[in-house]
Amino acid sequence: METSFKPSIICAYILGLLLCFISCKKEPHSEKLLAVNTVPTLTNMVTSEKPLPEAFKDYWYSGKAEITSYKLEQARYGEIRTGKAVLIYVTEDFLPKIQVKADHQNNNNIPVLKLNATKKFNTGIYPYSIMQSTFYPVANNKHAIKLSSSMQEWCGHAYTQLNNKTQFEIMSHSYFEGEADESFKLQKAILENELWTQLRIDPKSLPLGNLNVIPSFEYSRLKHIPIKAYTTKATLNNNIYTLNYPELNRTLAITFNLNFPYDIISWEETFKSGFGSNAKKLVTKASRIKTIKSAYWTKNHNKHQNLRDTLQLN
Repeated sequence: METSFKPSIICAYILGLLLCFISCKKEPHSEKLLAVNTVPTLTNMVTSEKPLPEAFKDYWYSGKAEITSYKLEQARYGEIRTGKAVLIYVTEDFLPKIQVKADHQNNNNIPVLKLNATKKFNTGIYPYSIMQSTFYPVANNKHAIKLSSSMQEWCGHAYTQLNNKTQFEIMSHSYFEGEADESFKLQKAILENELWTQLRIDPKSLPLGNLNVIPSFEYSRLKHIPIKAYTTKATLNNNIYTLNYPELNRTLAITFNLNFPYDIISWEETFKSGFGSNAKKLVTKASRIKTIKSAYWTKNHNKHQNLRDTLQLN
């Protein structure tokens, strides 16, 4: 039997196929949206780039770094050690691909606020020297691009570096058994190191509430704990930003100036220090001595040593 199709039947058939195709294409998109919406979000997380205030440009793009010295009381081996800490903040252009300082200006460079944080103190006969570097985008809309941390003392030295790629890529070297020559990846989380620079850009953008935070590399190495995210409660009370790590029995409180440039006045870090019966909960403290603005990279002659006197670092 020969069968013929009427035009109206053909149109209806084609319309049905189109509706089926559209509905099939929408379903995966709906599933993707559902997956995104179920991912826990961070309180006060900055997601978009904002124009930099003129005050920020005037202060941070003046061709000088901000250098602040601090009197340090550092808990180590169950005792408080005295020393000095220095925070050096400066803006610079950063190469996004190889993640190092750019020698030349380029539209692809990422402007960062760099923090070099140093500590020097003695434990009995031998000295400790700690330095942590954080490279945080001034756009304040993503994680630090790179972190590095080094620690030297007479037993040996350790070095850790994080590169922000698809995941956090971490390389770590240490003279301690079980920590030597590690290379691994972590899912992205808030970095304690980056909060010291985020605060200087906009304290109101600091993440609050119950969070997952990767502790400072300094703390991880001093305590020989895995570098990973730990549950944390972050609070901002007037001009004190506090991180409480219940898993680590540790608290960090940073006191800063509520007015721009939001300079850091002091900080306190409470944790258990020492081993065995010598272990006790102690408080590491740092209180500001002096702040100067200087193009320090040009102050490398003997005649410039008086600047260390100004900072009371000698």
